[in-house]
Amino acid sequence: MPIIVRLDVMLARRKIRSNELARQIGITEANLSLLKAGKVKGIRFATLEAICDYLQCQPGDLLEYVPETGAGEERARLAG
Repeated sequence: MPIIVRLDVMLARRKIRSNELARQIGITEANLSLLKAGKVKGIRFATLEAICDYLQCQPGDLLEYVPETGAGEERARLAG
């Protein structure tokens, strides 16, 4: 998928744990985990707004578009 979710990076920068964010924005830890892993097909704007509000960031800080041709290379770069 050409959309990379960088929620884990923002959580680390803000020194906030996933369970704290989930509790504060009113979603389950399981759903937040799926979002962090990029295993969701969509996200409600209300949820995105709540995340951005709590983390004091912009949607672009959490999501990145990487074209399919470079997605594998980008993932490999991020993993390494």
